Amino acid sequence: AYLKRKAMTRRGFAGGAAATIAAGSRALSACATPPPEPGTVTESEILIPTPDGTVDALFIHPAKGAHAAVIMWPDIHGVRPAFFDMARRLAGAGYSVIAANPYYRTHTGRLFGDGETIRDEGGRDKVRPHYEALTPATVITDSAAIVAWLDAQDAVDSARGIGAIGFCMTGSWTLRAAASVTSRIEATASFHVGGLVTEAEDSPHRLADKMQGGVLIAIAENDHERQPEAQGALIAAFEAAEIPAEIEVYADAMHGWVPTDSRAHNPEQSARAWARMLALFERELGA
Repeated sequence: AYLKRKAMTRRGFAGGAAATIAAGSRALSACATPPPEPGTVTESEILIPTPDGTVDALFIHPAKGAHAAVIMWPDIHGVRPAFFDMARRLAGAGYSVIAANPYYRTHTGRLFGDGETIRDEGGRDKVRPHYEALTPATVITDSAAIVAWLDAQDAVDSARGIGAIGFCMTGSWTLRAAASVTSRIEATASFHVGGLVTEAEDSPHRLADKMQGGVLIAIAENDHERQPEAQGALIAAFEAAEIPAEIEVYADAMHGWVPTDSRAHNPEQSARAWARMLALFERELGA
């Protein structure tokens, strides 16, 4: 239904294209992170040892100086160009970013090719063995290993806190990471994520009292419709823990609206969510 609402007719294409260009200009202004100028950031393919194997990742950071670090995990589709582009933009804003492959235990590098998604025939079968190898325990293991690696890098200011970003399935990882590496992870941003409020004893929302710093949870409109009580439960949990949290349902933003290669991508709401994340990082990770 969302896609039908957003579909443009041939007659309206020219006007729609102009509006898209204008929206793109506002987006860059809002999030203040256009692509970095050539030579201003450095990136390298790196390997991080963990007790379960070796994480393959892209490390992107400003070419000079030491900066607050951020761990960025992708959605269920795994690492890919759109994901790396977001990491570059964040590095251009002054952060040292690890763009990590969450499936390293069972697969190195990219899982889906250009234009492929989990909705394609065989898509779920392709991702299932890699997804099923992940648990709350593996999130804790990986978070500790990545933080330790970051703190040993010259491009990372270890006197400043670390941020964590997750999309879709990895949105809950940011909370688990902050609750397990409490001395270092001080700002978490989760975009269009479900499963934050469950009956389990280790439900992500029950971890609020183990965290420090601040939290941003940007909820997709259709995720909210599936579990409308989750937003209130999250707000109550973070208020009780006295953790500053911005928990908002983004109107007309469907699950997956942030990555630019998603068919649900909403440029204006994506820019607004990104701007709120930058504000969180400036407040919690600033010098």
